[in-house]
Amino acid sequence: MRVLVTGGAGYIGSVTAHLLASRGHEVWVYDNLSRGHLDAAPAGRLLQGDLRDASRLAAVLREKRIEAVLHFAALALVGESTQRPQWYYSNNVLGSLCLLQAMQQSDVRRIVFSSTTAVYGVARQVPIPVEHPREPINPYGRTKLAVEHALADYARACEFSVVALRYFNAAGASRLFPLGEDHRPETHLIPNALQVALGQREHLTIFGQEHPTPDGTCVRDYVHVDDLARAHLAALEQLQRPGFRAYNLGSGRGASVREVVETCRRVTGQAIPVRIAPARPGDPPLLVADESLARRELDWSPQNSSLEEIVASAWDWHREHPYGYRVAPPKRPGRVE
Repeated sequence: MRVLVTGGAGYIGSVTAHLLASRGHEVWVYDNLSRGHLDAAPAGRLLQGDLRDASRLAAVLREKRIEAVLHFAALALVGESTQRPQWYYSNNVLGSLCLLQAMQQSDVRRIVFSSTTAVYGVARQVPIPVEHPREPINPYGRTKLAVEHALADYARACEFSVVALRYFNAAGASRLFPLGEDHRPETHLIPNALQVALGQREHLTIFGQEHPTPDGTCVRDYVHVDDLARAHLAALEQLQRPGFRAYNLGSGRGASVREVVETCRRVTGQAIPVRIAPARPGDPPLLVADESLARRELDWSPQNSSLEEIVASAWDWHREHPYGYRVAPPKRPGRVE
């Protein structure tokens, strides 16, 4: 199948793009590289452009004779979204609407959407089922939910075939390809903890220790990036009939921030000192997936998502790539060389 992967130079998108190519699909990556990495995209397959450029998107879809789209391109930092919501509505919502417009114009009606557990907000029940009320509590989650609504409407009115995959906490580095997690700025717990283990940070900050959880720190469901990529491959094969379907992707197990830190200490053999800071606004205390629908309908199950394996894979990658996709440490502001 000829597939366009928007955001395919990013963390999850790049692993998925490589997996699709390895399975014989003709893959093209569309990314503006604002947060993705040239070296993460499959060689010779990157088409650089902005998601809000509907005319360029339509031209790409036609020229490459695209049959389906995997849509990863989005800003995805909860804290940043509360500070700069205009960025998130412009990029995530307007950009997705431009993509749908281009797809409709080019008669491409199959799409797998990278959604998020943030559409649920504060969990009313745990594990969280797909039918749980969607009440996001931050702009990031609200923009993803807005795109889900748009996709459902396109499915009804324009006969689009849509699968929305609601990730819980993506983590780890690929064991299939030399790809890992390199965000700038990095806000995710595991890579930040590993940067402390590598001596690149003095300490790890834990945000909040008075949440209504067993040890007072946030509990999250961590799912390995290779497992997420396999879920996208399975979802792509489901795009046979019009309609909107959503699935949770998680391990079904929760781990607190303190449990993750202890696992990082055990795997790395480093102390990883921590400091406590106030809880961040828009951070739900407890998020664990009920992923049973994905198991049944996509024939998918997480194979690499034990916390030990997630941390071990990430540690292996970060030791081999201490500066991420850079070959040298970033220059400090004002530094003259």
